[in-house]
Amino acid sequence: MREGRSFLFILIILLLICVYVLQYNIENIKKAYPQFESLLYLPTGRFIKSAVLGFDELAADILYVKAIGYFGGHYLSDREYEWLYHILDVVTTLSPAFKDPYEFGAIILALEAGEIENSNRLLKKGIKHSPRYWRFPFYLGFNYFFYLGDYQSAAFYMERASRSPGHPAYLPSLTSRLYAEARNPEYAIEFLIEIYKGTEDEMIKKEIEVRIKELIIERDLNLLEKMVRRYVQLYNHTPLSLKELVKSNLIKYIPKEPFGGHYYIDEEAGLVRSSTHPERLGIYRSSLLKRNP
Repeated sequence: MREGRSFLFILIILLLICVYVLQYNIENIKKAYPQFESLLYLPTGRFIKSAVLGFDELAADILYVKAIGYFGGHYLSDREYEWLYHILDVVTTLSPAFKDPYEFGAIILALEAGEIENSNRLLKKGIKHSPRYWRFPFYLGFNYFFYLGDYQSAAFYMERASRSPGHPAYLPSLTSRLYAEARNPEYAIEFLIEIYKGTEDEMIKKEIEVRIKELIIERDLNLLEKMVRRYVQLYNHTPLSLKELVKSNLIKYIPKEPFGGHYYIDEEAGLVRSSTHPERLGIYRSSLLKRNP
């Protein structure tokens, strides 16, 4: 028993030394040849699995910490995540039932990196190994709905999530509304709020807050433009400002712009705009795939 503990202790030390040496070499290479980072290669999960002599969980923990560090470093610099999916794929091959890497990777790859296919690939792998965990099909359904506009696939995975233990009470109702309200920004906001509640990472929560605010703008603009059209029908001319909508009792008040700006009528375009986000989101998906630093 004591010999086994000693062997485990030595293996942990060796793994930590290897990680330190690898990180030290990577930093030196990046300083001398920044363009060579894309050539750095982590072996496949199967290869590492055969090399760690049964200590799969320990190796997965160490590499997961490495993945978080990799994300944090690039989030604060170039916001490019070329190797993130590969690292997380290795982690989840070593420890298939380890849920955190799937959730972390799925959100970051879609929300921050714009790698929707890799996010979906990781989630489907998670579903394979944890078929009763509701969050994996929930995130997958959100990706199909929000980023890809595939409402049939979105409904399929949302229904699966709503039949899994531990799902929120509102999820079946949310699923039933998918087709009827698929293009409603309010619907997407509800999903993002649930994702926000399910994560503890402050950087991820910060990104989700931005997305929610962007969708609130789209929701407000849709409402205001609808009321402007109603005003034109009633008075045969475009209102001079949004205050005219309040005076005409078409709206009770002008919504507060979530980024601290204001809404106004663009007379030339005949549209309502936000002073902080003059470009519209289209179907509120395409411009969210990848944010600029």
